[in-house]
Amino acid sequence: MKRPRDLALKVLNRLSNKSGFSKNILDSHFKRNPHFDARDRAFISHLVQGVLRWRNRLDWTIEQASDFPLKKITISNLNILRLALYQILFMDRVPDSAAVNEAVNQAKINNPRRAVSFVNGILRNICRQKKALPLPDRGKNLPHYLSVLHSYPLWLVKKWIGVWGVPFTEGLLAAGNRISPLVIRTNTLKLSRSQLIHQLAEEGIHGVPTPYVPEGIIIEDFRGRVDSLASFKSGLFQVQDEAAQITSHFLAPPPEETILDICAGHGGKSSHLAELIGDRGPILALDSSMRRLVSLSQNARRLGIKSIVPLVADASTSLSSLLCRKFDRILIDAPCSGLGVISRHPDIKWNREEKDIRQLALLQKSILNQAAPLLDIGGRMLYVTCTISRQENEEIVEDFLRKQPAFSLQNMKDHGPSWGRELVDDQGFLRTIPHVHHMDGFFAALFTKKSD
Repeated sequence: MKRPRDLALKVLNRLSNKSGFSKNILDSHFKRNPHFDARDRAFISHLVQGVLRWRNRLDWTIEQASDFPLKKITISNLNILRLALYQILFMDRVPDSAAVNEAVNQAKINNPRRAVSFVNGILRNICRQKKALPLPDRGKNLPHYLSVLHSYPLWLVKKWIGVWGVPFTEGLLAAGNRISPLVIRTNTLKLSRSQLIHQLAEEGIHGVPTPYVPEGIIIEDFRGRVDSLASFKSGLFQVQDEAAQITSHFLAPPPEETILDICAGHGGKSSHLAELIGDRGPILALDSSMRRLVSLSQNARRLGIKSIVPLVADASTSLSSLLCRKFDRILIDAPCSGLGVISRHPDIKWNREEKDIRQLALLQKSILNQAAPLLDIGGRMLYVTCTISRQENEEIVEDFLRKQPAFSLQNMKDHGPSWGRELVDDQGFLRTIPHVHHMDGFFAALFTKKSD
């Protein structure tokens, strides 16, 4: 029977050898190891996410305490050190001795004695120096210093400094390392937000209203599984960050207009749009993944939504020949680098490279141009990303307007709810910034079609 730290190590080793997202891998391991209770699962998830969040800082510390270069340490032993070091540096409730002893026990498996001594020696040395661990010299190399201090890849730190400047970048880096709160969206087809807050209180869950969006609730100090709550099973809410909830309000569809949700994924925005129009669709939810659409359909049933029609299709190819109709509203939840949601998915730091942004930009341009013929004259199309990268946001909009003269860009201050206007910048784009607005980093642009 695996112990919590052993499963955390297994997940980290898997992520080191093959790219993926920790949440998906953790979920699959939890299904295969049902003996772990909610407390164990929370501890394992915290360990894995913590190591991913602080990996660069951990590796720097290990290098300073070791005579060996990092690349000469086996992946398994490196992850053993990272796990223990994360507990030593960032988890006050775990005694240093417990973290070291568990790491030594893990190292004893399939390792020669000298490797076990190596792990033990580095960790004990770090424990002795814990309050005086070195960092790079800020004055000599600021990007390197920030890369280690906040644990981000150097290319991304340099990119953000070039675009945003140093103070803004430091705020952004720090925000990405904060553990985001759980935010849910009230299913207004079934009850009001205040009623849901009361229902949650009866289940021992404390929720407070979100600052902006009227359906949102921030769940405080919840460590269990959301899907185990009776209110979740009854379809009273959907897990969705406030920034994602905000975007749907700016499409502002009236009931019974035809809506196309391109790249619908698991259907968070599709279901929100359905709630906003009183489930009087239709909403065509298009995605290239059958697996995601199955999840979307299951979720819609849980929420009691009937207006969503799923369709498997590649949005980057000829959609007009496939659909042979026009829509009043189109939402494009574009595939993107995800640099605005690092606090929820620290894996993104290490799963992305600068070349990925260029490749994603090509895909985003293709999807927008494929969607253009499907919008009816006078209709609205909303382009949304969960990234702060100009290449995937403003530059995509500029390219689209050059290629599609029938479309015009709308100032979203003129079309959104009054409570969301302060989130619209001077260019008319919706933009949420993690360290400014205390939510995920999202971008949205609204287009209307003047003629065919």
